[in-house]
Amino acid sequence: MAIFGTTVKNKKEKKGKATRTHRVRSTTPTNGTAHNVIHAPWFSEKALIMTEKGVYTFEVSARATKAEIAGALKEIYNVEPRKVHIVNLPAKHKALRTRRGEGSRTSRHKAYVYLADGDSIQFA
Repeated sequence: MAIFGTTVKNKKEKKGKATRTHRVRSTTPTNGTAHNVIHAPWFSEKALIMTEKGVYTFEVSARATKAEIAGALKEIYNVEPRKVHIVNLPAKHKALRTRRGEGSRTSRHKAYVYLADGDSIQFA
């Protein structure tokens, strides 16, 4: 008596599955508010390495959604992103130099924007 059956089931193979390019659903910003959604490009060592792979990093507003970021990129850079990831960077507590105590740096928000293979953004 076998624990697992001895019969082999035929698996159906998917034939000719077409590849689709996914795009982020975007909303168009009104009255030129695209620059309020995207503050600036994020230049760090990691961000510059990722630009070679088609992933661009931006500092964004704290209340910005993925759809608003995609619409702002379409308005400013004329590029439609494939997907958008938002990262919340928490505030850091730092010791003060001139007096005793502790201060805090502000929290920031950045967005990783993935573009299609042929698309690119020129900053300078």
